[in-house]
Amino acid sequence: MATNMIKAASALALLALSSFPAFANDPLSAEAPARADTATIVVGSADFPESQLLATIYAKALAAKGMATDTKLNIGSREVYMPALLDGSIDLLPEYAGATLSYLDKNATAHSPADVAAALKAALPKGVSMLTPSPAQDGDILAVTKATAEKYKLKTIEDLKPHAGELVLGGPPEWKTRKEGVVGLKDLYGLEFRSFKALDVGGPLTVTALANGQVQAADLFSTDPAIAANDFVALEDNKNLFPAQNIVPVIATPKVSDTVTKTLDAVSAALTTEALIKMNGRLADHESFDVVADEWLAEHKLK
Repeated sequence: MATNMIKAASALALLALSSFPAFANDPLSAEAPARADTATIVVGSADFPESQLLATIYAKALAAKGMATDTKLNIGSREVYMPALLDGSIDLLPEYAGATLSYLDKNATAHSPADVAAALKAALPKGVSMLTPSPAQDGDILAVTKATAEKYKLKTIEDLKPHAGELVLGGPPEWKTRKEGVVGLKDLYGLEFRSFKALDVGGPLTVTALANGQVQAADLFSTDPAIAANDFVALEDNKNLFPAQNIVPVIATPKVSDTVTKTLDAVSAALTTEALIKMNGRLADHESFDVVADEWLAEHKLK
């Protein structure tokens, strides 16, 4: 079942990429083309629940200010939705500052929230802007079970070095080639795992695989309530492989206005890491994006 889901996800990603031929070879060097000057703001998201929730919050906050919005959720990974932003298929999406910077600049070294934000602003393609980052962060973590941590006396990622050859690493398919993934774990920490197992983006496949021993180390998100629920151990990133991951609205520059800026800046200011953990827990309990988003916006008087 898991293999079929992964194959299906990969097929969808390839199909999505084929829809953006102008950017399929080199999306990073592309400039955002001229787009139709319509009033509607199309809000996109990545292919995991938190991103879909944040996109829903953005769209509802803008709609509450009288703006026409539409959503295209669950587009795929950054390798898919960035071309969609560039070609005008979407106008706005919630992003994670450090991961976006690394995608746009493979040689980026910024780590702190302020440095990452400044570097990201400079790295964005022409025609794409970022608004004010939120203090809320959701970064990648390398997690192991409590039993694995105790067996190998693990506290930091570096502690894995003598044991990595015995372990299977799990993460999203794109992690195999990302600096904040297999490449960086090898280059920065010297970790060479027995194998890499492609799973989902910090979702139920990854959680289940880690819990039942299919993988012994896995990429999860720091705001995932499954970490505490399963007694997983987040290993300290003592060499700063993972940069600051403040949530930031990234938007097509022609769609920026005073109303859009003020509305999304207010959303970003109200958003906290703790709130994300709580809302992610509600999504895990099968509450809908609409209900969770509506209640959070109402609580903060943003709708």
